Amino acid sequence: MTTDSARKPRVLIVDDEEGIRSQIKWALSSLYDVLLAGDANTALEIIKSDRPDVATFDIALSSVGEDTHGMDLLVDALGVNPGMKIIMVTGNEDKQTAINAIRAGAYDYFQKPVDLDELKIIIKRALYVKQLESENKELQSKLSQGDSFQEIIGASDPMRRVFKKIGTIASSDYTVLVTGESGTGKELVAKALHARSQRQGKPFITINCGAIPDTLLEAELFGHEKGAFTDAIAQKKGKFESADHGTLFLDEIGELSLLLQVKLLRFLQDQTIERIGGNVPIKLDVRIIAATNKNLMDEVGLKAFRDDLYYRLSVITIELPPLRDRADDVVLLANYFLERFSAANNRAACTFDRKSIARMHSYEWPGNVRELENRIKRAVILAEGRVIKPSDMGFESDEPSARKPLAVVREEVEREYIMDVLRQHDWNVSRAASDLSVSRTTLYDLLEKYGIKRQ
Repeated sequence: MTTDSARKPRVLIVDDEEGIRSQIKWALSSLYDVLLAGDANTALEIIKSDRPDVATFDIALSSVGEDTHGMDLLVDALGVNPGMKIIMVTGNEDKQTAINAIRAGAYDYFQKPVDLDELKIIIKRALYVKQLESENKELQSKLSQGDSFQEIIGASDPMRRVFKKIGTIASSDYTVLVTGESGTGKELVAKALHARSQRQGKPFITINCGAIPDTLLEAELFGHEKGAFTDAIAQKKGKFESADHGTLFLDEIGELSLLLQVKLLRFLQDQTIERIGGNVPIKLDVRIIAATNKNLMDEVGLKAFRDDLYYRLSVITIELPPLRDRADDVVLLANYFLERFSAANNRAACTFDRKSIARMHSYEWPGNVRELENRIKRAVILAEGRVIKPSDMGFESDEPSARKPLAVVREEVEREYIMDVLRQHDWNVSRAASDLSVSRTTLYDLLEKYGIKRQ
């Protein structure tokens, strides 16, 4: 289990009836290191010294007076060991006391008389939840120790190489081309470069070249003078001027028309632009960071992208790996998003069950980090409890598609083969039996077994 691979999980049984303590110890000792206490003081000493993983507390530790001792111990125990899972045991039919205990921090409850099989299941589940919480804390600890980089989360080798390159080139003013599939975080890389440059604190302007029609994009980028066209009722500065002394991020640069590619090339050569309808060059100090999910060399070959612009843009290139090549980062990212969206939706901290983690590892993530982020956002909204299941993330099934048992497959093949032979012999049973090397009686038995009738 999570607490220490070198020892059995520790389970503390707190009950003032020695017979019950002995009975439970006998049932659990092969699975766990079972500790016993007959009163609250002894229990607290054991909790402080032995740090049990799970404990069962009898709500009525004293046979005299009201059932308050177990509730008091619950509060004290969680103060000493907040990570311990506490299961409350009640000897009456009043569930309200047990519900109050859960509200106070208990993990679960069950009623006397003790059903040992039920208790084993509850303890096993409690240890599993404790393990998930421990793994989540380890992942969050990684995040706090520097595995995040300007909101880019990653601990895998491919991402460490990306971080190193960002750190090396951020302080320069060179143009940078960021490549990678959609959803890999190209804009985050651009922001990281800007935040670590001497332009930090200056404008960071972004524009998606593929989201704006060509007829409007030129004005958005370069601005226009009053009267330059019908709707130009006033002078307007474009994105280039807005980014003066800062950084301009041109996303989906591969969608830029050839006309605008010429104007961008001119800016990269002499750092000047002209507004639409103007004839006065405007000198600017802007660093360009471009991004694309296309192979620009292929676009050059198709004459859809200028080769001289490509070579200008690609002096320094950062290639972002797809999420499927970052297996070590999937759960790290998932936990980061889970914590963020849980807080944003005022939900108690959630964890992923084993099936969810296995599903995330086996999935190809065609939409990359953006898809993962959206699936976790969905899960936080739709999950009924604190444990995220695969269905909460929109996966079709919690289980991989089940394979048919071998015996079923054999019977299906045998039935189809018998029918093929019968058809070849025009449903003459004697000839078919001879061809199959079985007796007529055996073949009739098989026909009855498989419900085969002449068609």
